[in-house]
Amino acid sequence: MPFIFIVFLAFVTIFTAPAGAAENPCAAEDKICLMQELEKLTQGIDEKHWKDQTYREMAKLLATEKQTDKAITLIERIETPDTKAMTIRGIGMEAAKTDMTKEQFDDMFIKLRAEAEKIGHPPSYAIALTYIAMSQAFAGDDDGAMMTANDMKNDALRNKAHGESAEIQAERGDIDAAMASIAAIDSPAFRDKAHLTISKIFTSRKKYAEAQTAAMAIENTYQKAQAVLYILAKQITPEEVSLVE
Repeated sequence: MPFIFIVFLAFVTIFTAPAGAAENPCAAEDKICLMQELEKLTQGIDEKHWKDQTYREMAKLLATEKQTDKAITLIERIETPDTKAMTIRGIGMEAAKTDMTKEQFDDMFIKLRAEAEKIGHPPSYAIALTYIAMSQAFAGDDDGAMMTANDMKNDALRNKAHGESAEIQAERGDIDAAMASIAAIDSPAFRDKAHLTISKIFTSRKKYAEAQTAAMAIENTYQKAQAVLYILAKQITPEEVSLVE
Protein backbone atom coordinates (compact mmCIF):
# COMPACT_ATOMS: atom_id res chain seq x y z
CA MET A 1 0.00 0.00 0.00
CA PRO A 2 1.50 3.40 -0.98
CA PHE A 3 2.86 5.45 1.91
CA ILE A 4 0.80 8.48 0.92
CA PHE A 5 -2.39 6.43 1.14
CA ILE A 6 -1.50 5.21 4.65
CA VAL A 7 -0.95 8.80 5.78
CA PHE A 8 -4.29 9.76 4.25
CA LEU A 9 -6.10 6.99 6.17
CA ALA A 10 -4.47 8.06 9.43
CA PHE A 11 -5.52 11.67 8.74
CA VAL A 12 -9.13 10.65 8.10
CA THR A 13 -9.24 8.45 11.22
CA ILE A 14 -7.98 11.24 13.49
CA PHE A 15 -10.29 13.91 12.21
CA THR A 16 -13.43 11.84 11.85
CA ALA A 17 -13.39 10.36 15.38
CA PRO A 18 -16.65 10.86 17.31
CA ALA A 19 -16.92 14.27 18.96
CA GLY A 20 -15.86 14.18 22.59
CA ALA A 21 -14.27 10.76 22.31
CA ALA A 22 -11.35 10.28 24.69
CA GLU A 23 -9.18 7.46 25.89
CA ASN A 24 -10.32 5.99 29.21
CA PRO A 25 -7.94 7.22 31.92
CA CYS A 26 -8.30 4.03 33.95
CA ALA A 27 -9.21 0.41 33.60
CA ALA A 28 -12.86 0.04 34.63
CA GLU A 29 -11.96 -2.21 37.58
CA ASP A 30 -8.95 -0.22 38.79
CA LYS A 31 -10.52 1.31 41.90
CA ILE A 32 -7.42 3.24 42.93
CA CYS A 33 -7.07 4.90 39.55
CA LEU A 34 -10.81 5.62 39.33
CA MET A 35 -10.77 7.19 42.78
CA GLN A 36 -7.89 9.44 41.73
CA GLU A 37 -9.78 10.36 38.55
CA LEU A 38 -12.92 11.10 40.58
CA GLU A 39 -10.91 13.41 42.83
CA LYS A 40 -9.65 15.33 39.80
CA LEU A 41 -13.13 15.58 38.33
CA THR A 42 -14.60 16.78 41.63
CA GLN A 43 -12.05 19.59 41.86
CA GLY A 44 -13.42 20.87 38.55
CA ILE A 45 -17.08 21.04 39.62
CA ASP A 46 -18.20 24.67 39.74
CA GLU A 47 -21.45 24.35 41.67
CA LYS A 48 -20.60 24.29 45.41
CA HIS A 49 -23.55 22.08 46.37
CA TRP A 50 -22.68 19.38 43.85
CA LYS A 51 -18.97 19.56 44.64
CA ASP A 52 -19.64 19.16 48.37
CA GLN A 53 -22.06 16.30 47.75
CA THR A 54 -19.54 14.48 45.55
CA TYR A 55 -16.77 14.85 48.13
CA ARG A 56 -19.18 13.47 50.76
CA GLU A 57 -19.99 10.37 48.73
CA MET A 58 -16.33 9.89 47.84
CA ALA A 59 -15.40 10.03 51.55
CA LYS A 60 -17.99 7.36 52.32
CA LEU A 61 -16.55 5.07 49.65
CA LEU A 62 -13.04 5.55 51.01
CA ALA A 63 -14.26 4.72 54.52
CA THR A 64 -15.89 1.57 53.20
CA GLU A 65 -12.46 0.62 51.87
CA LYS A 66 -10.99 1.41 55.34
CA GLN A 67 -9.07 4.37 53.92
CA THR A 68 -10.36 6.59 56.72
CA ASP A 69 -7.40 8.99 56.84
CA LYS A 70 -7.84 9.79 53.15
CA ALA A 71 -11.60 10.13 53.67
CA ILE A 72 -11.11 12.57 56.55
CA THR A 73 -8.83 14.81 54.46
CA LEU A 74 -11.77 15.45 52.14
CA ILE A 75 -13.83 17.09 54.90
CA GLU A 76 -11.80 20.30 54.79
CA ARG A 77 -12.56 20.65 51.07
CA ILE A 78 -16.28 20.80 51.79
CA GLU A 79 -17.64 24.31 52.20
CA THR A 80 -21.16 23.73 53.54
CA PRO A 81 -21.25 23.10 57.33
CA ASP A 82 -24.17 20.67 57.25
CA THR A 83 -22.50 18.66 54.47
CA LYS A 84 -19.35 18.52 56.60
CA ALA A 85 -21.48 17.06 59.39
CA MET A 86 -23.08 14.56 57.01
CA THR A 87 -19.63 13.57 55.76
CA ILE A 88 -18.45 12.96 59.31
CA ARG A 89 -21.51 10.76 59.78
CA GLY A 90 -20.90 8.92 56.51
CA ILE A 91 -17.27 8.17 57.31
CA GLY A 92 -18.06 6.98 60.83
CA MET A 93 -21.03 4.80 59.88
CA GLU A 94 -19.39 3.21 56.84
CA ALA A 95 -16.17 2.48 58.72
CA ALA A 96 -18.20 0.98 61.57
CA LYS A 97 -19.40 -1.73 59.18
CA THR A 98 -15.83 -2.87 58.54
CA ASP A 99 -13.47 -5.09 60.54
CA MET A 100 -11.20 -2.28 61.67
CA THR A 101 -9.51 -2.81 65.03
CA LYS A 102 -10.43 -0.92 68.21
CA GLU A 103 -7.21 1.06 67.92
CA GLN A 104 -8.09 2.07 64.37
CA PHE A 105 -11.60 3.09 65.42
CA ASP A 106 -10.26 5.10 68.35
CA ASP A 107 -7.83 6.92 66.07
CA MET A 108 -10.55 7.62 63.51
CA PHE A 109 -13.03 8.99 66.06
CA ILE A 110 -10.36 11.31 67.51
CA LYS A 111 -9.73 12.68 64.02
CA LEU A 112 -13.45 12.98 63.24
CA ARG A 113 -13.95 14.90 66.48
CA ALA A 114 -11.09 17.23 65.52
CA GLU A 115 -12.82 17.92 62.20
CA ALA A 116 -16.12 18.54 63.99
CA GLU A 117 -14.41 21.12 66.22
CA LYS A 118 -13.52 23.12 63.09
CA ILE A 119 -17.21 23.61 62.20
CA GLY A 120 -18.12 27.17 63.11
CA HIS A 121 -21.86 26.79 62.54
CA PRO A 122 -23.30 25.78 65.98
CA PRO A 123 -26.25 23.66 64.72
CA SER A 124 -24.03 21.77 62.26
CA TYR A 125 -21.38 21.32 64.95
CA ALA A 126 -23.96 19.80 67.31
CA ILE A 127 -25.24 17.53 64.56
CA ALA A 128 -21.67 16.42 63.82
CA LEU A 129 -21.19 15.40 67.46
CA THR A 130 -24.51 13.52 67.36
CA TYR A 131 -23.33 11.64 64.30
CA ILE A 132 -19.99 10.79 65.89
CA ALA A 133 -21.78 9.40 68.95
CA MET A 134 -24.08 7.35 66.68
CA SER A 135 -21.10 6.00 64.76
CA GLN A 136 -19.34 5.08 67.99
CA ALA A 137 -22.42 3.22 69.20
CA PHE A 138 -22.71 1.47 65.84
CA ALA A 139 -19.06 0.41 66.13
CA GLY A 140 -19.68 -0.92 69.64
CA ASP A 141 -17.78 1.89 71.38
CA ASP A 142 -20.52 2.63 73.92
CA ASP A 143 -18.23 4.48 76.34
CA GLY A 144 -17.05 6.73 73.52
CA ALA A 145 -20.63 7.38 72.41
CA MET A 146 -21.61 8.33 75.95
CA MET A 147 -18.69 10.75 76.34
CA THR A 148 -19.29 12.38 72.95
CA ALA A 149 -22.97 12.90 73.70
CA ASN A 150 -22.25 14.27 77.17
CA ASP A 151 -19.94 16.88 75.65
CA MET A 152 -22.89 18.50 73.89
CA LYS A 153 -24.03 21.72 75.57
CA ASN A 154 -27.52 21.89 74.07
CA ASP A 155 -29.84 19.87 76.31
CA ALA A 156 -32.26 18.83 73.57
CA LEU A 157 -29.52 17.76 71.17
CA ARG A 158 -27.60 15.95 73.93
CA ASN A 159 -30.73 14.01 74.85
CA LYS A 160 -31.34 13.27 71.18
CA ALA A 161 -27.79 11.93 70.82
CA HIS A 162 -28.28 9.59 73.78
CA GLY A 163 -31.61 8.48 72.32
CA GLU A 164 -30.05 7.80 68.91
CA SER A 165 -27.29 5.77 70.57
CA ALA A 166 -29.90 3.74 72.45
CA GLU A 167 -31.74 2.93 69.23
CA ILE A 168 -28.55 1.68 67.59
CA GLN A 169 -27.70 -0.38 70.66
CA ALA A 170 -31.21 -1.85 70.66
CA GLU A 171 -30.87 -2.67 66.97
CA ARG A 172 -27.83 -4.77 67.79
CA GLY A 173 -29.70 -6.43 70.68
CA ASP A 174 -27.82 -4.89 73.63
CA ILE A 175 -30.45 -4.01 76.24
CA ASP A 176 -27.92 -3.01 78.92
CA ALA A 177 -26.14 -0.50 76.67
CA ALA A 178 -29.44 0.91 75.40
CA MET A 179 -30.81 1.38 78.93
CA ALA A 180 -27.56 3.03 80.04
CA SER A 181 -27.78 5.53 77.18
CA ILE A 182 -31.38 6.37 78.06
CA ALA A 183 -30.47 6.78 81.73
CA ALA A 184 -28.17 9.63 80.68
CA ILE A 185 -31.16 11.57 79.29
CA ASP A 186 -32.18 14.27 81.77
CA SER A 187 -35.69 14.89 80.41
CA PRO A 188 -38.37 12.51 81.79
CA ALA A 189 -40.53 12.97 78.69
CA PHE A 190 -37.61 12.27 76.35
CA ARG A 191 -36.62 9.23 78.46
CA ASP A 192 -40.14 7.83 78.15
CA LYS A 193 -40.12 8.34 74.40
CA ALA A 194 -36.72 6.63 74.11
CA HIS A 195 -37.84 3.68 76.27
CA LEU A 196 -40.95 3.27 74.11
CA THR A 197 -38.88 3.39 70.93
CA ILE A 198 -36.41 0.73 72.01
CA SER A 199 -39.21 -1.41 73.44
CA LYS A 200 -40.76 -1.45 69.95
CA ILE A 201 -37.38 -2.25 68.39
CA PHE A 202 -36.89 -5.25 70.67
CA THR A 203 -40.50 -6.34 70.14
CA SER A 204 -40.11 -6.22 66.37
CA ARG A 205 -37.12 -8.56 66.75
CA LYS A 206 -39.14 -10.92 68.99
CA LYS A 207 -36.93 -10.11 71.97
CA TYR A 208 -39.93 -9.79 74.25
CA ALA A 209 -38.11 -9.93 77.59
CA GLU A 210 -35.90 -7.01 76.59
CA ALA A 211 -38.93 -5.16 75.24
CA GLN A 212 -40.72 -5.62 78.55
CA THR A 213 -37.70 -4.33 80.48
CA ALA A 214 -37.76 -1.14 78.45
CA ALA A 215 -41.54 -0.84 78.72
CA MET A 216 -41.52 -1.13 82.51
CA ALA A 217 -39.06 1.78 82.71
CA ILE A 218 -41.61 4.15 81.14
CA GLU A 219 -43.13 6.57 83.68
CA ASN A 220 -46.02 7.87 81.56
CA THR A 221 -48.92 5.45 82.04
CA TYR A 222 -50.34 5.85 78.55
CA GLN A 223 -46.98 5.27 76.85
CA LYS A 224 -46.26 2.29 79.10
CA ALA A 225 -49.62 0.83 78.12
CA GLN A 226 -48.83 1.40 74.45
CA ALA A 227 -45.54 -0.44 74.84
CA VAL A 228 -47.21 -3.42 76.53
CA LEU A 229 -49.99 -3.38 73.94
CA TYR A 230 -47.37 -3.51 71.18
CA ILE A 231 -45.64 -6.49 72.80
CA LEU A 232 -48.95 -8.36 73.05
CA ALA A 233 -50.11 -7.42 69.56
CA LYS A 234 -46.90 -8.66 67.97
CA GLN A 235 -47.42 -12.04 69.61
CA ILE A 236 -51.20 -12.43 69.26
CA THR A 237 -52.15 -10.59 66.05
CA PRO A 238 -48.91 -9.70 64.23
CA GLU A 239 -50.76 -9.03 60.98
CA GLU A 240 -52.74 -6.25 62.70
CA VAL A 241 -49.91 -4.72 64.68
CA SER A 242 -50.09 -1.51 62.66
CA LEU A 243 -53.23 -0.65 64.66
CA VAL A 244 -51.09 0.16 67.69
CA GLU A 245 -48.01 1.62 65.99
